[in-house]
Amino acid sequence: MPNPRPRVVIIGGGFGGLYAARALRHAAVDVTVIDRTNHHLFQPLLYQVATATLAPTDITAPIRWLLRNQSNTRVLMVEVTGIDVATRTITCADTGPLSYDYLIVASGSRHSYFSHAEWEKIAPGLKSIDDAIVIRQRFLLAFERAETATTAEERQRLLTFVVVGGGPTGVELAGMLPLIARRALPPEFRAADPSSTRVILLEGGPRVLPSFSESLSSHARRELEELGVEVRTSSVVTRLERGAVWVGDERIGCETVFWAAGNESSPLGRFLGAPLDRAGRVRVAPDLSVPGHSEVFVVGDLADMTTDGKRVPGVAPAAMQSGPHAARNIVRLIEGRVTKPFRYRNKGDLATIGRHRAIAMFPSLEVWGKPAWWLWLFIHIMYLAGFRNRLSVLIEWAYSYFTYQRGARLITGRRGL
Repeated sequence: MPNPRPRVVIIGGGFGGLYAARALRHAAVDVTVIDRTNHHLFQPLLYQVATATLAPTDITAPIRWLLRNQSNTRVLMVEVTGIDVATRTITCADTGPLSYDYLIVASGSRHSYFSHAEWEKIAPGLKSIDDAIVIRQRFLLAFERAETATTAEERQRLLTFVVVGGGPTGVELAGMLPLIARRALPPEFRAADPSSTRVILLEGGPRVLPSFSESLSSHARRELEELGVEVRTSSVVTRLERGAVWVGDERIGCETVFWAAGNESSPLGRFLGAPLDRAGRVRVAPDLSVPGHSEVFVVGDLADMTTDGKRVPGVAPAAMQSGPHAARNIVRLIEGRVTKPFRYRNKGDLATIGRHRAIAMFPSLEVWGKPAWWLWLFIHIMYLAGFRNRLSVLIEWAYSYFTYQRGARLITGRRGL
């Protein structure tokens, strides 16, 4: 009787998990992809859903559809609640245990509130489509409430927005908010004046976009300030409450706060019996396997990976590269060959700040302004999953570019806002 085909389970349908599954397309294995949602999310453009530029369907695609031509792959929409590496089984909330011969964990990360979980209700983060819809609703609803405010003080508080965190997500959000408020909304309101909107970006470190060079970081700050954003560095949030943000003893009155200050890894890393770093990332071996369990691999944001002694950043390209590398190492193990260490190839970093404003850092070149902005547009369109998504995003961007209007300005599901 022939031996059964090896069972490979991939937890997570993000960049790491999706690209790992695709790399196993022609392998003699049975692949199961597990995710608690039914869609793959193009996370770099999530802030554009949050700011009503794009609709959720523009940056998502069903995982089943993306893998529909892989006859050796099935997709399960279930939530993983535990992993037993000793028995090689996975427990799920909605189904029985699943067994595996090889496992790739690509469950990503969530935003971190630094031991203040209660702040999440006041200041939503931005990691999922649900997060983006909540932020979009709160942003648009602030103007609706300002229109019915009875005092100037209340109206100004409603038109003050605070973004916590000066990384790429925080900078992209902060740069987009005044553009919409001052160019798209003023003709539509009578009592409220959207052009008086105040946007404050708080960064705990000495500069925004710390992963970029100092020169590009300084350029990004100048661009934000030209857009009207108040950039405050070395400003650590010490308290959040309804209607205010506290930085030390300073109280900033505002009704709307968005959180982009940190990440914490998926709790699934705790089940793997491997050492974790302070953010909960799994310290993997050079080949991305878990020490002591050569059949288990961790990729993407959940993995503490290094290349040439430098930590690999938690960005989409790292997940796109580490996922297929882990998959290829599984094939090597099945064939009795030696696995290969992972080497991250940094092709460059991009961040957009606003209309015609972006920065790009490559290994031997720095670009800013319009050239970086056009480059950012081209690269993000090319990486979008599916032709329909590329076409719809192009149409929406063209509409926004020429009219300054936003095509996804719906306020729905106001529960909990």
